[in-house]
Amino acid sequence: MNTLNARWNPQQPSPMPYHRYRPFDERVDVPATDRSWPSARIERAPLWVPVDLRDGNQALAEPMDTARKRRFYDQLVATGFKEIEVGYPSASRMDFDFVRHLVTAGAVPDDVTPVVFTPARRDLIDRTFEAIAGLPRAVVHLYIATSPVWRDVVLGRDRGEVWRTVRAAAEHMARRAEGTGTSVRFQFSPETFNLTEPDFVLELCDGLTELWDASPDRPVTHNLPATVEIATPNVYADQIEYLHRHLARRDSVILSVHPHNDRGTGVACAELAVLAGAQRVEGCLFGNGERTGNVDLVTLALNLYAQGVDPMLDFGDIDAVRETVEHCNRLPVHPRHPYAGELVHTAFSGTHQDAISKGLAHHARRAAESGVPEGQAPWSVPYLPIDPADVGRSYEAIIRVNSQSGKGGAAYLLRTRHGVDLPPRMRPDFSRVVQRATDDSGREMTAKELYELFRSTYVIDDGEVTLDAWSVHEDTSGRHRFVCTLRTGDRTGDFEGTGTGPVSAFVDALTGAGHAVEILDFAEHTDAGGETTAYTECRVAGTARWGAGQDTSAVSASVQAVLSALNGAMR
Repeated sequence: MNTLNARWNPQQPSPMPYHRYRPFDERVDVPATDRSWPSARIERAPLWVPVDLRDGNQALAEPMDTARKRRFYDQLVATGFKEIEVGYPSASRMDFDFVRHLVTAGAVPDDVTPVVFTPARRDLIDRTFEAIAGLPRAVVHLYIATSPVWRDVVLGRDRGEVWRTVRAAAEHMARRAEGTGTSVRFQFSPETFNLTEPDFVLELCDGLTELWDASPDRPVTHNLPATVEIATPNVYADQIEYLHRHLARRDSVILSVHPHNDRGTGVACAELAVLAGAQRVEGCLFGNGERTGNVDLVTLALNLYAQGVDPMLDFGDIDAVRETVEHCNRLPVHPRHPYAGELVHTAFSGTHQDAISKGLAHHARRAAESGVPEGQAPWSVPYLPIDPADVGRSYEAIIRVNSQSGKGGAAYLLRTRHGVDLPPRMRPDFSRVVQRATDDSGREMTAKELYELFRSTYVIDDGEVTLDAWSVHEDTSGRHRFVCTLRTGDRTGDFEGTGTGPVSAFVDALTGAGHAVEILDFAEHTDAGGETTAYTECRVAGTARWGAGQDTSAVSASVQAVLSALNGAMR
């Protein structure tokens, strides 16, 4: 349905020259298939292959030196990656030297396979094999661009010439791999796959599968890059499923994908590609790479985690991983980056804070009722797709208060950081106090500042009315007698009152001193250290006012709360 100029859609044609660009279906044939990927589910993690040390490194203004690369490599190994692209040895001395460093330092664990990258040139292939000499095992990754625009504009070769170039390179790789002492497997990437004719991709991949004599015990990897995104992710999934169905010796092929993020849909492309049959995903931690980057492996892995699927990687200390990546790349991770950004588990909005606070309390109750530790109990908390503690984040930063926050956020921080559990009826009142303060300052309030604001607003030690001395006694009938010396301004007098409890007796004494006070609400709690916080809402001269008191004596805290409410009303 054309909605242009509909009453509800007043948008007008743009002056931008959009006619210069062609839709994907005019640039590449995507065979119509009986799709199975839309109904598939991801039930296990693919093989993750980080390319930070090669592809990601190429995209840095300051490429990593050996020390930074080694720190990054060690982080990748510690995180659980088992196949790691470690460099492009023929591209630079620095890349060559790093691969040699891994060899001479014995830095490759028995269960980790390094991957090295080479173009389809004999001399560069030789340089690559020189770099890996002495490694126990390696994958040598051969690539060539294959799409029509690259063949015509960049390479100046037709399909037959590209195939002959690839075949000659692959044959040379097979010869070089013999007798090296390194267990070598092969990988091929038809660069710009997503713009290449599907029949040509099959011709190239099947030809190399046969040439390298792939078998289930020694499979070949065919890596299909979305080198520059050109379409919606479903189109890439269709392309992957077509290859998945038609590749020869399918049980001897590891089908891999390498999505970039030019349209901002790299994560979706990778996930849909796995649904379509991909078994391996290349990407970078936090998505570094040329232009808008490679697909983000952290997001992909934790997306699976949030669905109850083991990601086969350990991001239990996400901040340590982020710190390493930021140091090595010299690029910051965005504060809103999924899972790892500084602010992604944080709520400023009042409605969000209220839901999270209630959700955390509900989670704690259900865990206790089930006899299961909170960190092992099923997770279901509004606005938090995973438990921040699972990635090493504390709950302290979940709720932060600014002018957009509501009553729940400030109450949560006071309770969790300072043991002050505001009664429900008191929270809207304090929220208004916080709102005024944050509107005036224009900035966020810390938990410490919130506590100081609570104290200055509700715990009033220097008001118009003060208790110079007081005592309370209970008689045999259970009635309480409150005796006190009250000072109001410069007038001091002795007063007494009676009631069913200390607080009502104190209110009676205040009435005798000319201060009419009516208790509307009262609450108190005692913390583990023995300090009681009391909260009292009083009506004074027709105005409702909250007061609070804190003391190791519950009676003293209650008396202080009433007196604070009275003094607050008289300000």
